[in-house]
Amino acid sequence: MEILNSYNFVLLGDTSIAGELGKKGTSSDITIYDRKTNDKIISYCFPNTYPEKLQPLLQSVAMSDYAIINISKLDTFLGEQLVAVDIFGIKRGFILHSYEIDAEKIRNIIKNTGLSSFVILDNLDQLKSAIADLGQEQIDGAETDFAKEKENEKEDGVCVSIDHAFDVKGVGTVVLGSVRQGAIKPYDELVLYPADKPIMIKSIQMHDDPVDISKKPSRVGLALKGVSGKDISRGDIIASSGLAKIAYNDLQVKFIKNQFFKEDLSETQNYMISVGLQIRTVKIKQIADSNLNITFEKPLAYVRNEKCVLFRPDSKGMRIMGYGIIIE
Repeated sequence: MEILNSYNFVLLGDTSIAGELGKKGTSSDITIYDRKTNDKIISYCFPNTYPEKLQPLLQSVAMSDYAIINISKLDTFLGEQLVAVDIFGIKRGFILHSYEIDAEKIRNIIKNTGLSSFVILDNLDQLKSAIADLGQEQIDGAETDFAKEKENEKEDGVCVSIDHAFDVKGVGTVVLGSVRQGAIKPYDELVLYPADKPIMIKSIQMHDDPVDISKKPSRVGLALKGVSGKDISRGDIIASSGLAKIAYNDLQVKFIKNQFFKEDLSETQNYMISVGLQIRTVKIKQIADSNLNITFEKPLAYVRNEKCVLFRPDSKGMRIMGYGIIIE
């Protein structure tokens, strides 16, 4: 069976265009749309409880490799979404804007960020055309060959990040997620982290079709043996044995503060951390320069060079404090 190219987008700003881009699938606090063509599968996710809750915004961006930002107004929440995309290192995507918003103003906003390489489009038809051309041509001189990966980057082992889990009658435990590293096949024996529990992949689906192999960065549905859906949480990782590490109550993080977060860090304040798709309440202590010791109660799973995001959900202004790289 031919392996189709996969593209995972986060859709931010005005998300009302989702129905024009794909068919609605799984929906919780994060909604996923997708579309399959002859040569690609494209997924779009967005946080439908944002801006009331910041957590699904961070998780939606963490689930994605590319972004579409549909700007209908310039406000604090748009700024927060742009910061999230920049922090997670998404450098390829498209920006749509309403006729009241000048494209040059958008360029000035994003010029010193990783979003400066995004292609600015005028309307939905241009966006559809650009998506249809993914992996083939260039638009207005900007490279849109999103399928091109770091060909020389070698990764050992496999890793799948889970965003939804449930039990299906007649099938058993089913999880939805994205292949973050390597390739998976039916009957692979892997480990569920942070539970550190052996599991086996019984079958794999992509866009509701069974497949014999799925590679990074494909979105997949997996039927699992060895675990129940009620024992799996969003952000859990399925990986090769020994690939992921488990932090049981603390992490050391090299922290970079978000310049738009104006509050000082406090050792007495409760904050939250996002590691992959996992969310935990934490306390922080500055131990040296920008190094932080972060403590929590429920175990976390992470892989090498994992990025984490610190935030304060009850902040009156910008809620994203900054990000860090976990020190091993």
